[in-house]
Amino acid sequence: MINAEVTQAVAGEVVSPRRRAPVAAFERLLGTLVEIPAALLVVAEIVVLFAGVVARYVVQQPLIWSDELASILFLWLAMLGAVVAFRRSEHMRMTAVVASAGPTLRAYLDVVATCAALAFLLLIVAPSYQYAYEESFITTPALQISNSWRAAALPVGICLMVLFALLRLLRVGDARTVVRAVLSVALVVVLFWLASPWLRPLGNLNLVIFFVGVVGFCVFAGVPIAFAFGLAIFGYLALTTRTPLMVLVGRMDEGMSHLILLAVPLFVFLGLLIEMAGMARAMVAFLASLLGHVRGGLHYVLVGAMYLVSGISGSKAADMAAVAPVLFPEMKQRGARPGDLVALLASTGAQTETIPPSLVLITIGSVTGVSISALFTGGLLPGVVLAITLSVLVWWRYRGEDLSHVRRATRAEIFRTFIIALPALALPFVIRYAVVEGVATATEVSTIGIVYGFVVGLLIYRQFDWRRLMPMLIDTACLSGAILLIIGTATGMAWGLTQSGFSRALAAAMTGLPGGSASFIAVSILAFVVLGSVLEGIPAIVLFGPLLFPIARTVGVHEVHYAMIIILAMGIGLFAPPFGVGYYAACAIGRVDPAEGIRPIWGYLLALMAGLIIVAIFPWISIGFL
Repeated sequence: MINAEVTQAVAGEVVSPRRRAPVAAFERLLGTLVEIPAALLVVAEIVVLFAGVVARYVVQQPLIWSDELASILFLWLAMLGAVVAFRRSEHMRMTAVVASAGPTLRAYLDVVATCAALAFLLLIVAPSYQYAYEESFITTPALQISNSWRAAALPVGICLMVLFALLRLLRVGDARTVVRAVLSVALVVVLFWLASPWLRPLGNLNLVIFFVGVVGFCVFAGVPIAFAFGLAIFGYLALTTRTPLMVLVGRMDEGMSHLILLAVPLFVFLGLLIEMAGMARAMVAFLASLLGHVRGGLHYVLVGAMYLVSGISGSKAADMAAVAPVLFPEMKQRGARPGDLVALLASTGAQTETIPPSLVLITIGSVTGVSISALFTGGLLPGVVLAITLSVLVWWRYRGEDLSHVRRATRAEIFRTFIIALPALALPFVIRYAVVEGVATATEVSTIGIVYGFVVGLLIYRQFDWRRLMPMLIDTACLSGAILLIIGTATGMAWGLTQSGFSRALAAAMTGLPGGSASFIAVSILAFVVLGSVLEGIPAIVLFGPLLFPIARTVGVHEVHYAMIIILAMGIGLFAPPFGVGYYAACAIGRVDPAEGIRPIWGYLLALMAGLIIVAIFPWISIGFL
């Protein structure tokens, strides 16, 4: 899953220092007061879940309250993380269209994005408070406390995001731009409200108006995806149905706080940990000693290193950030073009989307009920198939590379780097073994990896930098909050689609396609390539997974096989220019101008598509070891 890069400073912004200083000082203070508890919540979740594993598997005395406490803390972590992401302007959004606009229009659209998010937050404040109040009548079974302690995270987080949105508007120096943006958003909201009597008789045509029209307009205008989804489902429910809006908050809560999703922040932190502890560098050094002397060797190393690191972190951004800085300098010295390097980096990001513990695999398991263990097992070989198709293209492109100046590593050097890398290479197998053998759940296993990473980093590699720990915890909360808020609003949209009867109509249409399962798979591939490019992976999965997986079972497609197909299709879209934000994240990590990678990436994308077709044709690749 990739965090879209969003500039915090509004283009063309001129701010009076006298006016900006107190606002910025207050914002920094408030930001610190949010970031510290968010970071501590990450630590608390690690401790609680690992204690549960030790108590159940080692002491044989399960902690009956551990999951309940983890669930309470998780919703607070999700909301405070969303607040941190909002303050940092790191909520995922599509910036391709906004970036192509002129400075004046770009400044206006940036402020519009803030105002649109603010509009949704203000609209949802009262229902979230009502929801938290209703939850006060429920007592938790294990801890015997009011459930409002948990549900209060929603109104608190929403109010904090409102406050940061207002502070951001105060920092914009051009008052005229702010007024225009506020009036523009307010005018659209009022027009929709006035049109309510005409919208209700339209029936399911409102699905097109809100879930295609509103979402599409907001996404292309640069509104963060979570808030684009939120505005669409809020508008649909408020203006075309009689559904209490508190129900929307309940669906958001259900989507964000599924305990399986607790693996998201924990694996994000694990990805940051392996980079800081030197484990990723050790793996890359071993692969480079093994293949660095062959033509295109370091490109093969990049493909292999992304596969191995993905088996630890689950986060594509963490994978690329761990591998690229280690390999790119040497690859450039050997004459590789920066554009080709970043194109291959982005392509390996798509290739490894199915490698456990992928956050997308965990998300699919949470929203469709497919076994996480089966998904983890089924995701290994599809990644290998795509690695082979990428390697074939690398061989073709670099078959004439001049390596006369490159020294081949001796067997002793290869053995030494292998011994050094062995503790790091063992981690993916430790994670998979713990899940498959039932030592820990997919959520808990990340804590085993974290403890393992701490021990290896401190005692073996001795590269543990304690000063980086707090920023890593805050970054974990930030990225997790951005992901989970999207899952929450997307869950609300998926519920709205189901209640409207759209899912039944979609099922009838898809099962009636000529060609049966083959046509269904082909249509799904095309759909998820587009959805992955526009909406990113997790929102597309949460929105359409619950609708399409029952259809896949109906037409005879194994659910694990179908999961691998749509994940890989979504990954290709996510890393495909001009809209795929994963491509721009790869460019940012590799510090390469996006224009340089546009031409070379299309060959890699074709190689990925060839691999995807092979995976789709031969189900055994996905389900042969189940």
